[in-house]
Amino acid sequence: MKTELVQSLTTNFEAHAQQTETGIEFWLARDIQHLLGYTKWDNFLNVVSKAKTACDVSGHAVPDHFADVGKTIAMPKGAEKEVPDLMLTRYACYLIAQNGDSKKQEIAFAQTYFAVQTRKAELIEQRLLDAERVSARKKLSATEKELSEVIFEQVGGNQDFAFIRSKGDHALFGKSTQAMKAHWKVPDSRPLADFAPTIILKAKDFATEITIFNARQHQMGTESAISSEHITNNKAVRKTLLERGIRPESLPPAEDVKKVERRLLSEDKKALKKPDALDS
Repeated sequence: MKTELVQSLTTNFEAHAQQTETGIEFWLARDIQHLLGYTKWDNFLNVVSKAKTACDVSGHAVPDHFADVGKTIAMPKGAEKEVPDLMLTRYACYLIAQNGDSKKQEIAFAQTYFAVQTRKAELIEQRLLDAERVSARKKLSATEKELSEVIFEQVGGNQDFAFIRSKGDHALFGKSTQAMKAHWKVPDSRPLADFAPTIILKAKDFATEITIFNARQHQMGTESAISSEHITNNKAVRKTLLERGIRPESLPPAEDVKKVERRLLSEDKKALKKPDALDS
């Protein structure tokens, strides 16, 4: 396929992309029909029907990707007529392209175009999830540092912080920190939290925040009082998680958060090295 044609098709597909009020990208079926080289609506609906079946088989809700809407078209003598149309997500367009006539150049292009666009969206989503986890880990580190300071201020030393934290882990996981490290295959020299999924990082952070608040609010002046408070809070968080079907000790470990952070930084550096499209 010639470069000029690829550029032309890319421009056409992107020109017809629209967004809902909530920012969800979509295309209208009657626009896609012509972009994919189908002159007759009924013929195009046959392809759409196959795409809907593929959507359903893949476990996605069809109405979430193929939404029925109406479209007003101009008729002779200034009259108007409303005809049925569909709002299609990027995934729906991808399925339509996959079920279309691949001998058509437009279909061959769309198969690749929407596959790439879908992959881009998946990469963006994963990057956001990675960034959220790195942020949650940093937040937990800051909160645990604050708890250590509270212990120092109110007990007269923070040598008991590691002991109190391990008590919290036992209350949250139902097993010791060392047992969880063995379960997740965490190196002895690394903190358990570096391999915890985001939900656990936020759970630990929430329990620790409550401990800090109550330790200050009630002027707890002994290690045993703060430790008891931390155990109670972690048990309460565990109870909430279990009620929502989440068993902390049964969750798989996440990728080493240090590796994730290095990857994000590396990607940022590469992005900064790329010339701006307007300047190229």
